[in-house]
Amino acid sequence: MPHTTTHLLYLHGFRSSPRSAKARQMADWMAAHRPDVQFWCPQLPPSPRDAMALVARGIADWPADRMAVVGSSLGGFYASWVAQHKPGCASVLLNPAVDPARDLERYIGQQTAWHDPSEQFYFRPGYIAELRALEVRTLPAAGPELAIIAKGDELLDWREMAARYASARVVLLEGGDHALSDFAEHIGTVVAFCGLDARPA
Repeated sequence: MPHTTTHLLYLHGFRSSPRSAKARQMADWMAAHRPDVQFWCPQLPPSPRDAMALVARGIADWPADRMAVVGSSLGGFYASWVAQHKPGCASVLLNPAVDPARDLERYIGQQTAWHDPSEQFYFRPGYIAELRALEVRTLPAAGPELAIIAKGDELLDWREMAARYASARVVLLEGGDHALSDFAEHIGTVVAFCGLDARPA
């Protein structure tokens, strides 16, 4: 039976925001086709611990078996953490970060937001330990998983992503990029996996 979703969470990636192309496309699709479903795409703080505390508070009363989470890059790493804490929750991972504690060490220091360079934040050394504390890759999946992975990802190794989510349903894209610039072509796959097919007007 398909997963039926009444609540959908979208988690953006590092230096990103709810203004990212994928987040906006997802929000627009939900507003147009499934306004009956509660959709939440929070601006995540730089601290991984604070980010997940914010999310945990926001979804505390969401029904695990009727919610889904979509996460991009670092948001994919976070999405897997969320799914472990809401057993039965479906998760969709878009070019998900597998080992952000390793990969983000080189970004310690002052950073700018992708969508507004005037917005700056400091990525603290202590955030690396916070990322390690959120690691769940040794645990079996607690709910249905779909991973959409682009072989052309210029930031993350598609082989590492595919290996991390070997037990998931994997859509492996030839070419593509880290941002999944062709995400509009894949929204149908995402919403169908979550049981969110468009309803007739």
